[in-house]
Amino acid sequence: MGYNFYIMKSTVKKRTWKAIYRLLDKVSPVDYDCGKLCGAVCCTCGEESSDDELGIYLYPGEEKIHDKNDSWLEWTVEKAEDFEFPDSWTGNVYFVKCKTPPVCPRNKRPFQCRTFPLTPHLDQDGMLTLIYNDEELPYSCPLIDDEIPLNDDFVKATYTVWSHLLRDPLIYDLVELDSRIREDYFE
Repeated sequence: MGYNFYIMKSTVKKRTWKAIYRLLDKVSPVDYDCGKLCGAVCCTCGEESSDDELGIYLYPGEEKIHDKNDSWLEWTVEKAEDFEFPDSWTGNVYFVKCKTPPVCPRNKRPFQCRTFPLTPHLDQDGMLTLIYNDEELPYSCPLIDDEIPLNDDFVKATYTVWSHLLRDPLIYDLVELDSRIREDYFE
């Protein structure tokens, strides 16, 4: 099945994504390599699996700062309408998967890798909070399961970038949708 190459128009510029990456390069969830707690399970999850669904999606506009020819990253293009994205997400969504786990260029990690294990949540009044990622994951993360305290500078930097990214209507719609789904699930 062929896909059109319509790209959702993000208001987040390439230079902004680069600045976000630079800021997040300076922080880490903990003072040590958390991958040593679990064997880098979030990086290696599914590497031997034939499940093409494993991997992560790039946020709208984030694809601008990645090189589709990098040998360490496998790209797929999917239609947003085929997944549980907001109605405002139409056209192509880029999914990526590391081909060399657990070794990848740390400075090129996608946004979701940089902010894990935190995820944004908008309350009913639209106020942003950060919570431990509560999605059903195909692995167990000790940072989440054991609620290991995260570095304040990591939490602050993650909050700062999410506050900025939520100005983009597409990203806001996604966080809003995820927040409502989360609330419905836990009611």
